[in-house]
Amino acid sequence: MYTFTRHTMRSLLVLGLVALIAAGCGDANGSDDSAEAPEQRRVRVETLVMESTTFDDVIELTGAVESLNDAVLSAQASGTVTTVAQRGTRVSQGTVVARIDPGMMSAALQQAEAQVEAAKASYEIAEDTFTRQEPLYQDSIISALEFENVKAQRNQAMAGLRQAEAFLAQAQEQYSHTMVRAPFSGVVEDRFIEPGEQISPGQQVARVVSTSRVKVVAGVPERYAGEIEVGTSVAMDFQAYGSETRTGRVSFAGAAINPQSRTFLIEIEVDNRSGELKPEMVAQVHVTRETRDDALVVPRPAVIRDENGTSVFVVSNGIATRRNVDVGASYAGKLLIESGLQATEEVVVLGQNSLTDGDPVNVVEQYNRVGAAGIPMKSAAEQPESE
Repeated sequence: MYTFTRHTMRSLLVLGLVALIAAGCGDANGSDDSAEAPEQRRVRVETLVMESTTFDDVIELTGAVESLNDAVLSAQASGTVTTVAQRGTRVSQGTVVARIDPGMMSAALQQAEAQVEAAKASYEIAEDTFTRQEPLYQDSIISALEFENVKAQRNQAMAGLRQAEAFLAQAQEQYSHTMVRAPFSGVVEDRFIEPGEQISPGQQVARVVSTSRVKVVAGVPERYAGEIEVGTSVAMDFQAYGSETRTGRVSFAGAAINPQSRTFLIEIEVDNRSGELKPEMVAQVHVTRETRDDALVVPRPAVIRDENGTSVFVVSNGIATRRNVDVGASYAGKLLIESGLQATEEVVVLGQNSLTDGDPVNVVEQYNRVGAAGIPMKSAAEQPESE
């Protein structure tokens, strides 16, 4: 049994060696059919064919809504408050918002009116005397001294009347101070005192706000100081409040820089007769610095940023080549290419993160424009018809 096993194993080893030698000879003689090398991998990408287009260089700011007419009314007289308009009351320009008990001012007004009446009567008597005496003086019936006395009495009565009228005007002004009036039409937003309370000059009474026209106020970084001026085009977005985008122009551009924020103020007046916008609302303000009519733009993600700078992948004859580019402003998902690309060149906009320089690619979708939010799109003429 032992001898048979050794013989069998020796035979198997010999057969194995023969098979290996035969296989080697077959390869040497080219008699064995080998498989062809696999085709090089092609990366699936989407591209954008560059075309000149219009690009708005826009600054995005955060602003706030303020009322053009917003006033805190204060008292100009002292006394007891008798009435104050309720919050939410709509008032017209000149409407009394609050009243102060006139007290002594009413009595002073009546006294001044009486003094005017008395002074007016004295003046009328003196004027009548002067009128009757003047012909007598001209006919030399009375002396010059007598006529001068008559004239002096007339002038004194005239001065007394003017003084009484001045006292009356002063009394009327003081009496008017007991009524706090609205300087413009609006709504009583708040009141700071209640009927029965004592008040003194300068003390706040109520706040009146008009929102028929409002302004949006925003701070612009100082580096744009030479570019943003009165008349610059602006778009304001209030989407957080469900309001549509408004357009307008800068109505005020500050001349001074805030040392804390390093910004200068701009204001944009907005029609608000609907009352939709309210003071202190937040607005996204888009200020147009410049409009480029012959610009090359790509979606922002198409540009690769690394330690070597900024670059894109350009496809030519099925091969992706990495190209350094200089980029400019960006807005709404779009990035302006200042240099490095030309019209008609094909830029990878999807799949670029899987590419290396020189990779073959398979273009599965090709676009020719960049739409809203930087989304690549085809022109309407190239869109497939719906079934």
